[in-house]
Amino acid sequence: MTEIQLNDPQTLYRRWEDSQWNPFEIELSRDREQWEAMDAADRALVYWALSSLMVAEERITTKFSGLVGAHGSEEEATFLSTQQVDEARHMQFYARFRDEVIAEPELIGAHVAKARRQVSPAFRHIFDEVLVDAHEKLVAAPEDLAAKVRFVTIYHLILESTLGLTTFRFITGYLDGHGLLPGFVDGYSKIHHDETRHIGYGVWFLRETVREHLEQADTIRQTLRDLLPSVADALGGSGEDGPDIERLGVSTDAVRQFALDGLTRRLDIIGVPLTSVY
Repeated sequence: MTEIQLNDPQTLYRRWEDSQWNPFEIELSRDREQWEAMDAADRALVYWALSSLMVAEERITTKFSGLVGAHGSEEEATFLSTQQVDEARHMQFYARFRDEVIAEPELIGAHVAKARRQVSPAFRHIFDEVLVDAHEKLVAAPEDLAAKVRFVTIYHLILESTLGLTTFRFITGYLDGHGLLPGFVDGYSKIHHDETRHIGYGVWFLRETVREHLEQADTIRQTLRDLLPSVADALGGSGEDGPDIERLGVSTDAVRQFALDGLTRRLDIIGVPLTSVY
C-alpha cells in the first residue's frame, strides 16, 4: 500500500499564512431573517450545536498552551502557536453569531456559561475533565513524551477529528440541504478548513512518534480505551431534554458509524489500528 504523505509543521505553517479570514466579515443578515422565521425544532437543533461548539472552542483555546511549551522544534512551536490563534478566532465567530443572530449579546464568558448548560454530561466530562487533566499534566511535565502523546490523542484525534468532523458533516449537511443560515455555514466551513490543518498536525505527530518510540502506541491505545465510551455518549446528543438528533435525517447509529470510520482511517495512518485497541 502506498504510504500517505503527511505535512510537517513548517508546511502547515505556510498553509496557515495563506488561509487567513476575519470572523467579523462573514455576512449574517440573511441568518438574522431566517432565525426569526425558524420553527422551534430547528432553533433547538442549531442552539444545541452552537452550544456544543462554544464549549468546545473555549476549552480548546484556553487548554492548549501546554502543547506549545512541549514543542520538539521551532517549526513545531510556530505552527502550534497559529493553532491557538485559530481557536480564538473560532470562538469569536460563534460569540458573534449569538450576539447578532440569536440576539443574546453577552461577553464570551457568559455565552460559554450558558452553552455549558445545554450540553450533555458526557460532553462536559470530555472537555471539562479529561482535556483539562491532560493539559495540566503536560504543563507540569512538558518533557514527558507520554503526556504529550496522550494530549494530542485527546485533542487532535478525538476532539477535533472524531467529534469535530462528525458534527460539521451532519450540521452543515442539514443546514445546506434546507437552505438555512448561509452565514453560519460559511463561517463554520472556514473553521472546518482550519481544523483539518490542525488534525493534519496531530496525525503527523502521532505517526512520527510511534515510528520512533513504538511503546507510545500503548499510550494511544489506553487513551482511546478510557475515552471512547464517553465519545459515543456525546455523539448521541444532549440527553433526554435536548433536540432530536435524528431531525438531521440520519440515525444516531449512523452518526457514530461515520465518526468511527474516520477514526479507523486515521489510526491506520498512524500505525495503531483500531482493532489493536480492544
